[in-house]
This record gives sequence, structure tokens and C-alpha cells, in this order.
Amino acid sequence: MYDCILVPTDGSREVERALEHAFDLARMHNATIRALYVVNAAGYGGLPMEAALEGVSDALRDEGRSAVGRVEELAPDDVTVETAVLEGSPSQVIVDEADPTECDLIVMGTHGRGGIDRLLLGSVTERVVRRASVPVLTVQVDPDEVDERSDERQLAAE
Repeated sequence: MYDCILVPTDGSREVERALEHAFDLARMHNATIRALYVVNAAGYGGLPMEAALEGVSDALRDEGRSAVGRVEELAPDDVTVETAVLEGSPSQVIVDEADPTECDLIVMGTHGRGGIDRLLLGSVTERVVRRASVPVLTVQVDPDEVDERSDERQLAAE
């Protein structure tokens, strides 16, 4: 049913919960995971010097390479992972990337924001859900739960 699963990442630990679902689906369908990090340097356009903007953009690209590299590290041996670091508006790049790469599912985390926070801040996940031409699986992420699970894994490793 799925051949390619697009998983946007921001490099945060919260993304790992969405990755678990994506990896399980990839195994079940023998699908490839496409890890995507979107550099959104537009928010830094007000910096006074062009050199400063270039430095920020380079730092964000480095952060992106680290984020998609983390997806490769976490992937089970039997799951193929492709990576991409692209620039632009995160929600638009994610939606656009699902079509050209022929990804037939997007798996994203959501912090479960609601009410006034959602109205004031907007949500990349919400915009992707509204605009995507492929199904979007959203995984609600509770940062406290991620911290507890990470602590448990760390204790088990020691």
C-alpha cells in the first residue's frame, strides 16, 4: 500500500515518536522512509548584514543534516532511509516534496496544541494536513512522555 513514507523532522526528540510509527509502517509495507528537514531562513531576513544571514543559513543547514542523520541512526536495519535538507516554507516544502518523490504517506508529529495557541501560532502540521494530496498520519507527541521514555532507554542502556 505504501512505497515511500515522508517524515519531516525538526531534529527534536519529540519526532522520535512519529518515527516509531513510520518505521513500523515501512516494515509492514517494505517502504522507504524519506527524512526531510526544511531550512526556514526567511525568519532571519531582518538581520542587518548579508554575511550574518549566510552564517545563519549555513548553521541551519548543518542542523538539518544532523536531524536527518539522526533518523538514519534510529532506523532499524531492515528499513531504507533517504534524506533531504531543503529550503523554504516548511509546510509548503513538505507538501511539494510528497508529490515529486512519489511519497504516498506523510507521517508527522504534533504537539497537540489547541485553543488560542493554535489560532495565534499556526501549525505546520495543520497546514500540511489541509494541503497535502497524500494521506497524512499525525502522531500526537507529549514532550513529557518523550522525556520519560528517553530516560527509560538511557537507564536500560547503562
